Amino acid sequence: MFWDKISPLYDIFESIYNGKVYTGTGKKVAELIDSSDEVLECACGTGAISIYIAQKCKKLIATDFATGMLRRAAKKCRNYPNAVFKKADITNIKCKDARFDKVVAGNVIHLLPDPEKALHELERVVKPGGKIIIPTYINMSKGTGTAAVKFITLLGADFKRQFDLDSYKAFFEDKGYTGVEYHVVDGRMPCAIAVITKA
Repeated sequence: MFWDKISPLYDIFESIYNGKVYTGTGKKVAELIDSSDEVLECACGTGAISIYIAQKCKKLIATDFATGMLRRAAKKCRNYPNAVFKKADITNIKCKDARFDKVVAGNVIHLLPDPEKALHELERVVKPGGKIIIPTYINMSKGTGTAAVKFITLLGADFKRQFDLDSYKAFFEDKGYTGVEYHVVDGRMPCAIAVITKA
C-alpha cells in the first residue's frame, strides 16, 4: 500500500517542503478543540495533527487505514495516554451515532473516490452542536503546490480532485453544507480548514 510505503519518509518530506503549514495546521486545529472534548480523528497519518489535539482534548481516538502511518502516529504521541490509535475506514466508522464532540479528517477528502460517504459518516458520529473539522491542502497558484502534487502522484498517490479556496468552498456548498467556517494556514502549499457545525 502506497501510504504504508511512504510512512517513514512522510514527515521528512512535509517538514522540508511545507513545514510551516504542516505544523501550523495542527496548531490551528487544536485551537478548535476544548479540554472536555472527546475527539475522533480519521486519516491521522503520522500524527502531525494528532499530537496537537492530544495536548488539548479529554480523549482522542485517532484512526487511519495504513498501519505504517498509525505506528508512526502512536510513537509520536506516546507521551499522551489520552490518545488511542486504531485502524479504521473513514467511509465505514465502527461506532455509534453522535459519539464525539469533534471529528477531524485532515488531508484526505481529495483522495477519496466517494467523499460524500465519508462526510455522511463524519456527520453521523459527531454530536449535535459538535464540529466536523476538515483541513485540506489547496493550490493557490500554479506554482509550487502543483509541482508537489505531481511529485507525490509520481510516487503513487491517487488524487481524485484538487482544490483552490473557491472550489473548496463550492465543494461543501454543493453537498448542502451551509454556514461553514474557513481558516487558511498560509505557506508554500496552504491548507484550508473547513469547520462544519452539526445542527
